[in-house]
Amino acid sequence: MIGRASSRRRRAISALVTLGLAVAMLSPRAYGQGIEELAQICAACHGENGIPQEQSSAPVIWGQNLGYLFFQLRDFKSGARKSDQMTPIVESLEAGELMQLAQFFSRKKWPDLRQLDPAQEVVAVAQRANAAIVCAACHQRDFTGDNNQPRLAGQTRAYLEKTMIDFRTSERANNAGMRDLMQGITELEIAALAAYLAGF
Repeated sequence: MIGRASSRRRRAISALVTLGLAVAMLSPRAYGQGIEELAQICAACHGENGIPQEQSSAPVIWGQNLGYLFFQLRDFKSGARKSDQMTPIVESLEAGELMQLAQFFSRKKWPDLRQLDPAQEVVAVAQRANAAIVCAACHQRDFTGDNNQPRLAGQTRAYLEKTMIDFRTSERANNAGMRDLMQGITELEIAALAAYLAGF
């Protein structure tokens, strides 16, 4: 059992090297000793200061809601949510470690990405789309979510848009309700919603 876990961790590290992440992040001490050290690996994509390196593919996770973070890590591990980047990282972690990572990042302060407010015509389209699918019913009126629903306010615009499109096309398949909602609005409305939520 220990040998298999060790083998999985080696495969995870190998996958990170393939992705071109910093070799310094992959030392045995940084991978698997403590949650703070393990969380250092996350910084390669999600940012040392909570601001993602590549904002179209990596979301803000600092200050994100605890239950939501845990559920996403769990879904990456189970394969319910697909990701070439995340799967190798979480596949060798136990549920307790996933929860500890979720707790670690949920306690951080949400970063200010200083995203521009959208034009009024974009806001109008976004508000109509929101009225149609009622995002606030789950994500709250201020779009900060709750324990199990993600914060959308201030998330990166590119990531929000990509995620909504992925739900619409079933590329992301770990929430059937979101898929159905995104199929109820147009891609133009999705783009407007992403800009609106990013600047909220």
